[in-house]
Amino acid sequence: MEKPIELNIAENRRVQKYTTGELLRRVFWTFGQLLFRFSPRPCFGWRRFVLRCFGATVGKHVNTYPSTRIYFPWNLTVGDWSAIGEDVLIYNLGLVTLGEKVTISHRAHLCAGTHDYTQPDLPLLKPPIEIKDQAWICADAFVGPGVTLGGGAVVGARAVVMKNVEPWAVMAGNPAREINKRTLSAPVGERVG
Repeated sequence: MEKPIELNIAENRRVQKYTTGELLRRVFWTFGQLLFRFSPRPCFGWRRFVLRCFGATVGKHVNTYPSTRIYFPWNLTVGDWSAIGEDVLIYNLGLVTLGEKVTISHRAHLCAGTHDYTQPDLPLLKPPIEIKDQAWICADAFVGPGVTLGGGAVVGARAVVMKNVEPWAVMAGNPAREINKRTLSAPVGERVG
């Protein structure tokens, strides 16, 4: 009988997963997070400044809250007028790109890192995530590695998205599936009738 292949955790831990530069940036970001985390809630400009100092590309009028956890700011791009809510986790081992007017609601999790579970040494993978303009990721939702969320799409509360999402789709469930199309109405004060 053939011996089954076993996981090689020792090899996984031996492999250098980050460059020396990335390791140094991680050390500095440990201190930078204190500047971010302990800033008063309304100090959005200050947090934009701190993120930019650590390599993030952050547009104008971006609101990020002090409880937001951004793993590697140098792997983050955020477009104008976007918002990243309370207790959001952006685990951006790979690049995470948020377009303009994107909303990431509280406790959402964007995960741009995983492992190749088919290999005995479980090599680290860093697939990027892209959230296009005007998309909304609702409370407690999870967006997995390598996902592109189309413009205007909505990921409902607690949904789990592991595949690309079409523009203006409304997604719900685990695994997320399309339940509707998003349409925008005229603002209440501008409605006729």
